Amino acid sequence: MKVVKEMKKGNKWYHSFSNWLIIIACVILVPMLVMNLSIMFQAKTKKDVVPSIFGIKPFIVLSGSMETEIHKGDMILTKIVDPASLGVDDVIAFRDAEGTVTTHRVIDVVVENGETFFITKGDNNSTQDKNLVELSDVEGLYIGRIPGIGSMMDSLSEPTTIIIVVLGITMIFVIGFSISNKKQREIERKEFLEYKKRKELEEKNSENKSKS
Repeated sequence: MKVVKEMKKGNKWYHSFSNWLIIIACVILVPMLVMNLSIMFQAKTKKDVVPSIFGIKPFIVLSGSMETEIHKGDMILTKIVDPASLGVDDVIAFRDAEGTVTTHRVIDVVVENGETFFITKGDNNSTQDKNLVELSDVEGLYIGRIPGIGSMMDSLSEPTTIIIVVLGITMIFVIGFSISNKKQREIERKEFLEYKKRKELEEKNSENKSKS
């Protein structure tokens, strides 16, 4: 019907609040959930390997040792590289003596008995790290951070939170779809009534002309 086509042409998608709800869910929540589920799956199947996504390893920052560049609660991204290519001033993620992943800056490179080691230090720490970092301990080279999202990602690793997020995303889609459909029907009804009224007026004018 002509009137419906005219209505659809003039109804811009970005004018609808429900469409923006769906976009936000798709662009932010869905990728975060998928990434977290992927990391959790890798962590379960490969317990001795830090999970990665397309060669990128995400880590949640638990201390302020690298402030002001990296803050507690941030999520940092590190790239898998050849440890031998690293040098002074690179910020690297590595496993310390306790097996915990730490992200600090390389302040020196030393060679002992033919083996290469890194001396590291947190930018916000007054002293260098106690232990040398072996090449095999390096997890990746720091390439960027997402401010404050680390705490959120940590929460998403909990099964209860995952269920809530999935339900929340589903509800957003349902509500958005319902609102969009309701508005669509209202607009189509209004356009149809206007079209019908216009046609009746045209027919009435046509009859009056034929009588005269």
